[in-house]
Amino acid sequence: MAMSQSMPIQELPATFSRLQLGIEDYAVIGDCRSAALVSTEGSIDWLCWPCFDSPSMFAYLIGPENGGSWQICPATTFTTSRKYVHDTNVLQTTFETQTGTVRLTDFMPVAGEEFTSGRLVPQRELIRILEGVTGEVEINVQFNPRPQYGTKKPDIQDNGKLGLRVDIPGAVVRLQSQMEFKLNPSGATGMTNIQAGDRLSFSLTFATDAPAALAFPEGSLAALTRTIDWWQMWSAKCSYSGEYREAVLRSVLALKMLHFAPSGAFVAAATTSLPEQIGGDKNYDYRYCWLRDASVAVHVLCGTGHELEAEAFVEWMLHATRLTQPKLMVVYDVYGNIVGEEKELPRLSGYRSSVPVMMGNSARSQVQMDLYGEVICASAKLYKGKGKLDRDTAKTIVNFGNYVCKHWREPDAGIWEPRGEPVLHTHSLLLCWVALDELVKFAETGTIDVKQIEAFKKTRNEIRTFIETQSWNDRIRSYASEPGSEKMDSSLLLMSFHNFHEASSERLQGTYNRIKNELGAGGSLLYRNRPDGRGTFPEEGAFGICGFWAVEHLAMGGGSLKQAEETFEELLRYANDVGLFAEEIDPKSGAALGNFPQAFTHIGLISAALAIEKRRKEVAEDVRNSARQWIEAKQ
Repeated sequence: MAMSQSMPIQELPATFSRLQLGIEDYAVIGDCRSAALVSTEGSIDWLCWPCFDSPSMFAYLIGPENGGSWQICPATTFTTSRKYVHDTNVLQTTFETQTGTVRLTDFMPVAGEEFTSGRLVPQRELIRILEGVTGEVEINVQFNPRPQYGTKKPDIQDNGKLGLRVDIPGAVVRLQSQMEFKLNPSGATGMTNIQAGDRLSFSLTFATDAPAALAFPEGSLAALTRTIDWWQMWSAKCSYSGEYREAVLRSVLALKMLHFAPSGAFVAAATTSLPEQIGGDKNYDYRYCWLRDASVAVHVLCGTGHELEAEAFVEWMLHATRLTQPKLMVVYDVYGNIVGEEKELPRLSGYRSSVPVMMGNSARSQVQMDLYGEVICASAKLYKGKGKLDRDTAKTIVNFGNYVCKHWREPDAGIWEPRGEPVLHTHSLLLCWVALDELVKFAETGTIDVKQIEAFKKTRNEIRTFIETQSWNDRIRSYASEPGSEKMDSSLLLMSFHNFHEASSERLQGTYNRIKNELGAGGSLLYRNRPDGRGTFPEEGAFGICGFWAVEHLAMGGGSLKQAEETFEELLRYANDVGLFAEEIDPKSGAALGNFPQAFTHIGLISAALAIEKRRKEVAEDVRNSARQWIEAKQ
């Protein structure tokens, strides 16, 4: 590199010009604190540091003109293939050109305490390693940071052997590499040739504290080895060994990446404002912890052998909600604070011109009564059968039950968070019933002492009666999403999961058939609802998790094992090339829509796979019993 020099960024119409890729063309890397989206073209188009919900460093994904990006790719025409290193979140992208092949490895270092303890390590780091595989390839590097959602023009300095220094408000970012960069009004560029056997490393670090710990490129390979070992050791804990292990483990790894390790919270997705409809305005910020989503995650974490993460979340949840208990907020940030109101980011033009681009989320002020059932379910999954709960935890959970008894009849926003007037939702009523049913079971097993157990039983029975008489619609032979209506909602498929009725019962069979007829988006895909109740389909994609809910309903006895397997396998084909799902799927093209990667969708995948595996074991046991009875009859 040249000796120290500085060049401020000028106002430009775009960081550099290239076509905007599909959401499915991205993969994600992370360190359980933050995440970056890496495209098939070797560009990091989304990165927020130091936390998931921090302002962006690169936001080309939702602001091509001003968002910023960091691309490493061949300077000539290329084709790509990519994969994660086995059982890790380390991404490898292979570029093939007419003159040769190179491989780019992207990751955020993670390591156990045995390494980090007593060492001065960067607060955040992202490493990229470029290796020559065959021939010789000319490489182009474009480094164009745009901090604070593209609103700040960083001052980039070339500090020689210490790399490029980028001063941003409240922090210092540094890029180190063996490559020489040239500063320009847009950022920094570099060109070099990579031959077979060559290796070139890039280390991007972030620090808010002085002095900033430096990471040198010579240590990149050691960091890669540690990171691969860490992820593979974590993945080895996965207890699921069924036919769909590859898809399940990728989903568990994605979920772990969305886990904010310092607190235990899970964010709903790594991004903000990826649209549910291209060109539409349903663009929301999902970089926060929704109690519902994260509580459901406890079920799949426990089901796959990751109880430590489940326990960390439940402890965080009970602590984070203490200021508003027994009332629960819908969404919190990763530290347990109330999320800010929605604010538009006008500097960013949106993914494929889908505006507005938002930070914050107005769901913070909604009432969603299903939360109480989800939170108590998560607590039951974790604590049931493990002896008596401590006094404070038991008191908190019981107070949630008292709140349900007082408020279950009140209208709410429901699971889908529409921005209109609150109404009664059958799914919310169902989860209020679940909350009290679980508390009764807690008391009956001696896990907690509940003086109000008779009151809980009484209200639980009242809720059930209300659902059976008001939410059941005899004319359409189905439960409806709102009592007294004919509206349908895919969340009604959860009635079997929550043991309200057997999946094979006449009422749930009728509900399943009605949902398929009214909300089917073709094949295995389902819309979540129709906002107007009837007529045209919603202006959004099919909802990923809803298809997996249908699989779980079938696997629990609502259909045959074969039906469940075939539906599940069809849904798996909508994952992108590295096994990731967004929130929604375009029924016409199969393209990903909405924020990415989406925890809720991956939770649904894991839960459906667990249900199929359970059904397979039941079928196998039935076969063994039948064979034993046949042999005994012949004797």
